[in-house]
Amino acid sequence: MHEASIALSVLEIAVDNCRKAGYNRIESIRLKIGRASGIMLDALLFAFNAVKADTIAAEASVIIDEIPVSGLCSSCGKDFVTEEKYILCCPECSSASFNIKTGRELEIIDMEVF
Repeated sequence: MHEASIALSVLEIAVDNCRKAGYNRIESIRLKIGRASGIMLDALLFAFNAVKADTIAAEASVIIDEIPVSGLCSSCGKDFVTEEKYILCCPECSSASFNIKTGRELEIIDMEVF
C-alpha cells in the first residue's frame, strides 16, 4: 500500500509550503492524479485522513481531479483518449507502438489556506 507514503509526502509538501507562505491552516488540497498512475484513490483518501491528524491540515479535504489516459499512436499517427487504466495497444489501429501523453500524473494543483 504505497498510498500511505504518497499521503505522507503530499501532507509534508502541503504543510511546508503553507508555512513558508505564512499561513497556519489548510482547508483543502487539490490533486491531479492520472488513471494509469497506479494509485488507488480510495486508499489514498483513507491514508490522508489518517495522517493529517494533529497537523495544520487536520480539517483539510482532498479534492482529486482524475486525468484519463491519452496518447499518440506511432503507427497511425492518431491521438487517443481512453477511460481504461491500462492500455496495451492503440484503440484506433491496435498497434502496440504508442506514446502515453497523460494518465501518469500525480501533482498538487492548489491549496486553500488561511
